Amino acid sequence: MRRYAYLKPGSMAEVFRLKEDIPDARFVGGGTDMLVKIKNRELSPSTLISLRSVPELQGIDSRGAVRIGAMTSITDLIRNEILRRRYPVLVQAARRLGSAQIRNVATLGGNLCNCSPCADTATPLLVLEARAVLQNPRGTREIPLSEFFKQPGETCMASDEILVQVLVPAFNASRKGSGVRAAFFKHGRVKMDLAVASLSVLIQTEGDKVTKARLAAGSVAPVPLRLAKVEDLLEGQNLSGKLIGEASRVAKESVAPISDIRSTAEYRRHLVGVFTRRALESLWTWREA
Repeated sequence: MRRYAYLKPGSMAEVFRLKEDIPDARFVGGGTDMLVKIKNRELSPSTLISLRSVPELQGIDSRGAVRIGAMTSITDLIRNEILRRRYPVLVQAARRLGSAQIRNVATLGGNLCNCSPCADTATPLLVLEARAVLQNPRGTREIPLSEFFKQPGETCMASDEILVQVLVPAFNASRKGSGVRAAFFKHGRVKMDLAVASLSVLIQTEGDKVTKARLAAGSVAPVPLRLAKVEDLLEGQNLSGKLIGEASRVAKESVAPISDIRSTAEYRRHLVGVFTRRALESLWTWREA
């Protein structure tokens, strides 16, 4: 492995100053993906700028919309009581990410900015309608997370922008009787493997009628993908076995998986249909429990 400089700024101002001085420097959080790429000679940066010691990128603020700092570790997501109570679907997904050792150093921002189709935190945040807060030396902007991912390894961020926070709207997705509930499904070859396919589902109902449906799939398209056709099919309809079967069919048709060393496209498509059916059946049954 070639040698590189490692810098550890303590503020956003210092981060931007270093990036301006060293344009080809790469930002790094936990490094769980970056260091593997360097070791495999996929990347050869002259300098890494660590974001782990920047206070503005840390912490979880639960006043109103929950604000999660980009450098929040996956373990801290899992342990946060507010997230466990309000957004269990995000915590479910975080628990499936890698091993305990990986979760201790991997960050939310790193998982999203790596822009992998199989990013475990992406699909629950998509169904929660999260927003990304981006910052450059001139200011900040917010965008829906659904606009953040462009293609594998590429986000919508400009070269001088940093993901600083993820905003999650304030609602309770766990309390029975609230009418809002969500679930996460993932299948890998082994327990700690990347997802062969994953799916997050959130529905809001009044009685049996679905007033809001959000579905997002991972590892079955170039980027984590909202299943808009399934959402349109479900919204305004009464949940039923027939509707769930149709949603499963449309979900399979809405994805564009590939075949690779880990799975075939056909199997990935099949999993999306199975996960859609299981998720909707479990959320429908859960309401009646």
